Amino acid sequence: MLIDSHCHLDFPELAADADGVVARAKAAGVGVMLTIGTELARFPSVLAVAERFDNVWCSVGTHPHESGKELVTDPAPLLAHTDHPKVVGIGETGLDYYYELSPRPPQIESFRAHIAAARIAGLPVIVHTRDADDDIIAVLEDEMGKGGFTGLIHCFTGTQRLADASLALGLLISVSGIATFKNSGALRDVIKSVPVDRLLVETDAPFLAPVPHRGKTNEPAFVTHTAAMLAELKGVTLAEMAAATTDNFFRLFSKAKHPA
Repeated sequence: MLIDSHCHLDFPELAADADGVVARAKAAGVGVMLTIGTELARFPSVLAVAERFDNVWCSVGTHPHESGKELVTDPAPLLAHTDHPKVVGIGETGLDYYYELSPRPPQIESFRAHIAAARIAGLPVIVHTRDADDDIIAVLEDEMGKGGFTGLIHCFTGTQRLADASLALGLLISVSGIATFKNSGALRDVIKSVPVDRLLVETDAPFLAPVPHRGKTNEPAFVTHTAAMLAELKGVTLAEMAAATTDNFFRLFSKAKHPA
């Protein structure tokens, strides 16, 4: 079994055919999906998808792109949802200095509030980072000094320095379809250095479809292509990579239940 550790099943590209998306994932051997919160205002639709399917879990959070208009300064609005049995993570949160759709100060403030919520709830934090290595590492190290928490760097596209710092803090690294792109050789070199027991696979669907579906609407079934690339990169079989990343997922997202 494979797990898509990060997708957006509430987004219109996938929500219109949610039954078909989940069925195609199952047919491809993708037994579990984690659908991700990006705005508190939209969380009810995220939760509704998770409640609808036995093998779908969800997270609650505000994406850094949204932190300017939906600023989370306190963990309380996030913690209000963490008792729900389907909510297994906090985020996605983090810093995005590439698009800078929100100013940097509210991004950082929101990021810290999400980490605080993750620490209090005992749930992993799902970190988005782009072109923000220095501040991401600084915030993660500072917050870890205040008290331990678990989490992952989602859709990893960063440097060896970011990978090493994340691993040193105990975080996992999640690989998306970007790593299958022809021009992602440098990224694959970094990923090759990450131990198998610290890896997850994801689609970030409906975005970032892997080769051979690049340019199409992504969906959880396509995570098989990323896993196959990752298995080849690490010199293991696809079955071994599937087993490892599945075990890693349930170790990190310990609130999620393994499907019968």
